[in-house]
Amino acid sequence: DASKRVAGISFRLRKAERIEVWVENGAGDRVRTLLRRRSYRAGSKIDLVWDGASDNGISAPDGTYRPVVRLPHRTFVLPSPIRIDTTPPKITVRHPQYPIISPDGDGNHDTFTVQYRIDEPAHAILLLRGKQVLFTLRRKQTGELVWNGKPNGHPAAPGRYVLSVSAQDTAGNVAKGFPFAIAQVRYVVLARDRVVVRPGGRFAIRVSTDAPSVQWRLNGRSGVERSGTLRFRAPRSAGVYHLFVYAAGHAAKCAVVVA
Repeated sequence: DASKRVAGISFRLRKAERIEVWVENGAGDRVRTLLRRRSYRAGSKIDLVWDGASDNGISAPDGTYRPVVRLPHRTFVLPSPIRIDTTPPKITVRHPQYPIISPDGDGNHDTFTVQYRIDEPAHAILLLRGKQVLFTLRRKQTGELVWNGKPNGHPAAPGRYVLSVSAQDTAGNVAKGFPFAIAQVRYVVLARDRVVVRPGGRFAIRVSTDAPSVQWRLNGRSGVERSGTLRFRAPRSAGVYHLFVYAAGHAAKCAVVVA
């Protein structure tokens, strides 16, 4: 995060002073001299920046540091601690998971929710096929991520989608995302895409959907049945026919071979 790569130190002098400014660590050791002794007029505003490096150019280790201002007769430790944090947060979720959702707005399995835990206050991030789709507003160590199955504001097409999780802490460190779920988006699916049956014979086919009932159409006939196992009588003439099953604005097809 570019906005977190440096720390700004700013103050104003009430009167003319000769000052020196440096950054010290928690043990009181000087780490970096930001301003060597120099005279300023009364009312001067001092703006300094520390990039986290020590005087020898090596990055200071993670920890808490404080800016120090020395006047001719007094030294101030400014009450503005600066914390260096270069360690990405660690986020954990239950995995692997294989949820099935149908984001058609009927209130049944429209979303997928996963609980997470982070080892420090941080934003949780949900990624779909490597692209960020959710960034939590608050930095919390526990919470939940909800995927609504609408990557572009519209219900996703049927298929499988890899979901990954990551996190970003206060310092801007981002954890490496890792996949934890393969979500299947399905609206209506038939157990078979081809059925062979004798002329006029009976056959059954299983339909998977969240809708309580489905519509079907076969060789000019149609009807409405409860979801689950559908039973039909095949046409009496040999040939290839197509069974269409509709639910929640989506359709599935099965070839019915009468022979």
